[in-house]
Amino acid sequence: MPNFPVDEPLLRRLAELMNETDLAELELTFGRRSVRLARGVRPSAPAPLDPLPDPDPVPGEPAAPGPAPSSPDPDRPEEFANHLGAVTSPMVGTLYVAAAQGAEPFIKVGDEVGEGDQLFIIEAMKTMNAVLAHRGGTVAQIFVENATPVEFGALLAIIE
Repeated sequence: MPNFPVDEPLLRRLAELMNETDLAELELTFGRRSVRLARGVRPSAPAPLDPLPDPDPVPGEPAAPGPAPSSPDPDRPEEFANHLGAVTSPMVGTLYVAAAQGAEPFIKVGDEVGEGDQLFIIEAMKTMNAVLAHRGGTVAQIFVENATPVEFGALLAIIE
């Protein structure tokens, strides 16, 4: 792959534009080169469909119970990928839960947060980037630890 100089301020402005306009993807072409920006969680396999109830039960027989509702397993963060309150990593980098070593974390499970509140910091290319809440609510789960590497789209937390 040929060396491709990247204009970091332009990429940051495009990312801001994507957030402001709620775009999920943006692609620009400059001659024979192109840049594609995408945000959000990685696509996952579609959820299996629940079986349909028997439309014609035998009279006098109780209907068969449907499958028991399942709740996501907190030890398997991928089960939360499509949750409306899923907070995902907007970039690759090193995640920090507090503003400085030894400082109180930005959030703890059970905390109330508002839309736009800072939840984490991700260091990427020696730049500290705030991860903000996309909605208000209660922090129900936190899936990351301080000073750990994260990938784009990685599940960080759940806000109920």
